[in-house]
Amino acid sequence: MADLSTKYMGLSLRNPLIVASCSLVKTLDGVRKCADAGAGAVVLKSLFEEQLRAEARDQEEHLWLYGHSEAFEYVSKMAMPLGPREYLKLIEEAKDAVPIPVIASLNCISPRWWIDYAKQIAAAGADGIELNISAMPSDPGRKGEEIEDLYLNIVETLKGSIDIPIAVKIGPHFTSVARIAEQLCERGASALVLFNRFYQIDIDTEKMELTSGYRFSSPDELSLPLRWIALLAGRIDCDFASSTGVHDGTDFIKQLLAGANAVQVCSTLYLNGIDQIGRILDDVKSWMTKHGFETIGEVRGRLSQVKSDQPELYERLQYIKLFTGID
Repeated sequence: MADLSTKYMGLSLRNPLIVASCSLVKTLDGVRKCADAGAGAVVLKSLFEEQLRAEARDQEEHLWLYGHSEAFEYVSKMAMPLGPREYLKLIEEAKDAVPIPVIASLNCISPRWWIDYAKQIAAAGADGIELNISAMPSDPGRKGEEIEDLYLNIVETLKGSIDIPIAVKIGPHFTSVARIAEQLCERGASALVLFNRFYQIDIDTEKMELTSGYRFSSPDELSLPLRWIALLAGRIDCDFASSTGVHDGTDFIKQLLAGANAVQVCSTLYLNGIDQIGRILDDVKSWMTKHGFETIGEVRGRLSQVKSDQPELYERLQYIKLFTGID
């Protein structure tokens, strides 16, 4: 019988499948359903920095990161069903209700607001915190180093104030993904989640206005996190979780082979139901048995660059082959 147990962020998981931060886990009932379906851990729906700002009635710093200061006014006037106090209650109740790790999620753009609240999250019983640092680098007047320093300062500040592990969910828009990944881990991140899928926009050509784009990922988006996990696993001293594009057991297995310690799923649960968790895990077990693997550790990273005898395949060689027709 294949053993799917693993470690992630220093936490013991019964399997590497994590329900990503989303509305499916914004209530105690949702957390229970995911745990009952077999998930190895859950990341609660994100609490946004604007919610803390709204509660504190302050809107001053770092508005350049939003691009629009209306974010504060919008959240201030909005009836938030899950505010800061309710979030702490959800953590406490979830920890009493399910036998799996419960990871809080903070969507932030500055370290200022989170020190005291992160301590409260830890006190409420959260097993870890996933930082979703949503700094869109859209201002041409801001240097890349300034954005990177923001990420590093947030991690370092929080790490110095709490004892529970921190994961950082980042996007791919860095000059050097490898360098920022290494620096985040050096500053105290126990894990990196690759990659954040930023809000998608679209345009209604008849009304000539912005609209939301398609909400869910597709398997076509698997390649980007797959490549970077394969490149970084074993070279940087932290855990990796994949995010975006994992819809079935085959997608899941690919990320494990690349080197992921855990695999987050979200869109496939909306599209196929919570029972998709069990189907994915059954597929992983069947595949492991077929190929003679007894533990996840035997699978993880077998196809990472650091373990490859053809490391060039992960970078430029395949690009050259594609565009020159070399076999």
